[in-house]
Amino acid sequence: MKIAFKLFALVALLFPTFVNAQTITRMNQPASASIRGLSVVDNNVAWVSGSRGNFAISTDGGKTWAWNQVKGYEKSDFRDIEAFSSKEAIVMSSGSPAVILKTTDGGTTWQEKYRQTEERYFLDAMDFADEQHGFILGDPINGKFLLLETKDGGSTWAQANGPEALKDEAAFAASGTCIRAAPMLTVVTGGSHSRILIANPNNLKWTATMLPLTNGTPSRGAFSFATGSNSTIVVGGNYAKDVVADSVAYVFKGIKKLSNGGNPQAGPAGFQSSVEFLKGQTFLATGTSGSNISTDGGKNWRKIDDKSYNVCRKAKHGNLVLLAGDGAKIGIYNP
Repeated sequence: MKIAFKLFALVALLFPTFVNAQTITRMNQPASASIRGLSVVDNNVAWVSGSRGNFAISTDGGKTWAWNQVKGYEKSDFRDIEAFSSKEAIVMSSGSPAVILKTTDGGTTWQEKYRQTEERYFLDAMDFADEQHGFILGDPINGKFLLLETKDGGSTWAQANGPEALKDEAAFAASGTCIRAAPMLTVVTGGSHSRILIANPNNLKWTATMLPLTNGTPSRGAFSFATGSNSTIVVGGNYAKDVVADSVAYVFKGIKKLSNGGNPQAGPAGFQSSVEFLKGQTFLATGTSGSNISTDGGKNWRKIDDKSYNVCRKAKHGNLVLLAGDGAKIGIYNP
C-alpha cells in the first residue's frame, strides 16, 4: 500500500505539468478580419493578412499588432503573405482579380507586381525557397495547376510548369501551406482526389503519389503538409464537417523521397487546415476543430486547444510559433 501510495503521489505530482504544457494563448485584437496568411520571420517579427485588404505587423513576438488596410484593395482577400523582415513582405489575393503586392517600407506603401482579371485565375498559396526564389500555386487551368514563379524576390512573376491536374482536383486557399518550396517543391491537393506532387524547383518535373485522405467532394482532401527531420506529415479532412476525425492525417518517412506511408495510430481530433514542424519529432496542427500536437513524428496526436484557427507557422529564424484565424484571432504557442 505504501509503494502504491508513493507511485500515486508521484503521478499526481507529474500529471499537472504534463497537462499544462503545450498551450496556446489567445491575443485579443481590435480587428475582425478573417486571417489565413501568416509569416513569422523571427522571434520578434511576424505578419498576418486576411479579408478586406487587411494586414498587420508585430515586432514583439505576437503580443501586439499594428493593423492596416491596403488602400485600393479593400475588397481583396489576402489569403497568403511571405515576409522577410519588418519592412519587406509580399501578399497575394485569392479571387478576382488575382493580384500580388510587395512592400519594402513596412506596409506604408505597396506596389502591384502581378494582376490577372480572368476569373479562372484563383491563387491558393505561396512559398519561397529563399528570399529570391518563390512560387505561387493556383487552381487548375486547362488541366494543369497554375504555377507562378519569381527569381527576383517577388518583383516579377512568370508562369511556370505546374503539375497536371486530375478532373475536379484542386488546392485549398486555407492556410498557405498546401505548397512548400524547400527542400523540394511540393504540393498537396484535394477535391476529387488527394495527392502529393513533388518536383525539383530548378527543373519542375513532377511526380505524383495518391493520398488515402478523405476526398471526393470540394470540401475534402489534403490541405497542408510539413517536412520534419526525417518525416513528412499531411493533414486535411472535411472542412464542411470539421469534427469528423476520420482520415485527416497521413505520415511518410523521408523528405525528398517519400516512403512507407501510413495513418497515425491516434490522429488529430478533426479537420486540420495547417501543420507545422517545430523541432525533433514535434509537429503542431490546427484547424476549425482545434489544435493538436504530436511529439513522436506524427504517429500519435493529442488535442491541446479547442479554439478555431486557420494557420500555424514557426519562425524562419527562431522558435516563435503563432496561430491565426477568423475574427482576427491570433494565438501564441507555449511549448
